[in-house]
Amino acid sequence: MPMTASKKIALLTTGGTIAMTDSGGGAKVSVSGGSLGDLIDGAVALEVTEVFAKPSPNMTLADMAVLAATAQAKLATVDGVVISHGTDTLEETAWCLELLLRTDTPVVLTGAMRAFGAEGADGATNLRAACRVAASSGARGLGVLAVLADDIHAAMLVRKVRTSGVDAFSSQPYGPLGSVVEDRVNLLLSPTRRPPQLRWGGRRCRTPIVYVYSGMEADELARYADGDIDALVLNLPGGGHMPAEAVDMLEALARRVPVVFAARTPGGETLSRTYGYAGGEMDLIDRGLIPSASLDALKARIATALLVSDGADRDRVAAFFAGFRGE
Repeated sequence: MPMTASKKIALLTTGGTIAMTDSGGGAKVSVSGGSLGDLIDGAVALEVTEVFAKPSPNMTLADMAVLAATAQAKLATVDGVVISHGTDTLEETAWCLELLLRTDTPVVLTGAMRAFGAEGADGATNLRAACRVAASSGARGLGVLAVLADDIHAAMLVRKVRTSGVDAFSSQPYGPLGSVVEDRVNLLLSPTRRPPQLRWGGRRCRTPIVYVYSGMEADELARYADGDIDALVLNLPGGGHMPAEAVDMLEALARRVPVVFAARTPGGETLSRTYGYAGGEMDLIDRGLIPSASLDALKARIATALLVSDGADRDRVAAFFAGFRGE
């Protein structure tokens, strides 16, 4: 059904392209949260809070925790929460909020690929669609969502797959949960379960991601083996496979900090009992490394960092990821 002004939506703004203008020197954040709220034009009762005003690559895990706490404080008094966010890291913040929040009230992230006032700007359309979804009873209980180009994505699945163009987001290989059509929210799918709720513990959680390539030599990882890190996420070829030269170093590192490995292949997940050669996923698991199952490296890093920030040890990190393997 179309939106009505009787629905109350909290709009939390954080900056990003949707809040940028270009006066000749490149796009920069310059549009207030109130001005973004004006784009909704009375379609819902809107309560605007400007939480941040920054490009999304500057969003830290602590910032995401602040955003989650701000959203949590609004949930009891509104029908839904919409968060405007830069598209570069929107998928990371959406997933972080999915892990931190536990509510049936819709929480919807959106953004824009074209700056405020630019020709063909998509910010207003995306904001209005996000508000439609946040006001929809059908979106209750689906977890944190992302709405862009009229598609409705689950936080666990959404990815930015293009650097430009308004259709930059995808949930492949599974697809979006639904879409906004003719002012209607048309939801066709729903997640079978929510992930375990995590907590931002406030501790240091230095968790780099290493993208592994063919023939990668062990000394490329030496900085992490000897470095000051709290956990490590590896983005590995295939179903989670590592050049054999580096496995002894990784085994030693896994005794000290959680080492998680994800599959860099889009549309797949880590294997666990297929390849037993040195550096195969069976070998890595035997050496104490943790497969991320269906979570990609970016989402695995968010979860690992949250867990580490809350004092989790290797076993607790492993138990979290085991829940994404299926039955």
